[in-house]
Amino acid sequence: MIQEILKAFGLPEYAEVNRIGTGHIHQTYRVHAGSNFILQRINNAVFKQPEIIACNLRVASDYLKKNYPDYLFLTPLRSTDNKEMVYDAEGFPWRLFPYRENTYTVDKLETTGEAFSAAREFAQLTAYLNKIDVAKFQETIPRFHDLSLRYKQFEEALSHATDERKQLAATCIDNAMHWKPLMIQYETLVKSGALKLRITHNDTKINNVLFDRTSREAVCVIDLDTLMPGYFIYDLGDMVRTFVCPVSEEEKNYELITFRKEMYEALLAGYMSSMEEVMLPSEKTAIPFAGKMMTYIMALRFLADFLNGDIYYYTTYPGQNLVRAGNQFRLLEVLGENII
Repeated sequence: MIQEILKAFGLPEYAEVNRIGTGHIHQTYRVHAGSNFILQRINNAVFKQPEIIACNLRVASDYLKKNYPDYLFLTPLRSTDNKEMVYDAEGFPWRLFPYRENTYTVDKLETTGEAFSAAREFAQLTAYLNKIDVAKFQETIPRFHDLSLRYKQFEEALSHATDERKQLAATCIDNAMHWKPLMIQYETLVKSGALKLRITHNDTKINNVLFDRTSREAVCVIDLDTLMPGYFIYDLGDMVRTFVCPVSEEEKNYELITFRKEMYEALLAGYMSSMEEVMLPSEKTAIPFAGKMMTYIMALRFLADFLNGDIYYYTTYPGQNLVRAGNQFRLLEVLGENII
């Protein structure tokens, strides 16, 4: 099947193809055919209208080339018949990217330099798109970071959960209700107009940045499937959630969930170095809310999935989603204690 896709992009069928990456959504391969390329199969169960991804990237790319021609924005290469995606016999869309030599990604944030540089790069994309017409973009995953929706989904999951699951999740359920004021604060910010609707990345994990092997500086952001309308708190918040804690959401020992102040200060400095000039005063006052809001969203999503019988997130052992939910609720406590 891959050979047919290679042919559609004008690459030799005998090219060397190797699976790479740690992502759980798409299948990603490195292709060596004289030059190197990245070949990726899009998960159309998650992205039900992949053509929206292509459209959003095209609009952003055209704008950036015109207004910021030196900015590195990775976009897919065209097929031999000038298409942005090629569909295989099973209906999965594939796309091909140029491979950036002398770059690397990291799965775990280790230094304040990485935090500053990555945050600056994510923010630069949003800042450069500050004046673009948001109406030209569509949501690739509708209401992806809408806290009101995620709380409603939690309530629905709770109403249908078995007594056994509700009993096992009792502490997390109490936490979900305890932090409900965050949802009310989110609704107030959105309805009041305090947050400007922008084009944001919406998946600001550290491994969605390419770093240069020589300078160790971030050179561009990748994984732009969720480039779509959103609020700055989505991008900044997810960086806070994933950068400041030394362990991931999979950690079972909640005592290891701590607040790395130096990482928080570095990522905030990096983010503001690109975004400060385009942010509204009301947005700046919402900065402390961002990390708590995104952490609460993930806690609710993991908890709802557990209550629903583990139907969304992949699990490798019973109760894993409950561990993840508890982990994020603990991180939420830590953030609440350290970010005022």
